[in-house]
Amino acid sequence: MMKSLFERPEKRGLEAQLHYLDGDYRILRHGSFVRCAVTGQPIPLDELRYWSVKRQEAYATPEASLTRHRGQG
Repeated sequence: MMKSLFERPEKRGLEAQLHYLDGDYRILRHGSFVRCAVTGQPIPLDELRYWSVKRQEAYATPEASLTRHRGQG
C-alpha cells in the first residue's frame, strides 16, 4: 500500500513551496504545509483552500485573504 505525502515521516514538518494556479497548485518543493501570508500560521496542504495566483501566496482563512486583498496585511 502506498502512503500519501502527508503520511511519509520524512516529509512531516517540512514547509512546501508551491506555484499557485487557478483552482490548483503545483508542488515545487515537497512538504506537509505552507504558511499563511497574513498570519504566518502553518496550513497543512490537505487543508489549503485559499490562495492568490497574482501574489503567489496562501491564506489560512477567507478573512485572511480579504485582509490581504484590502491591503491591510
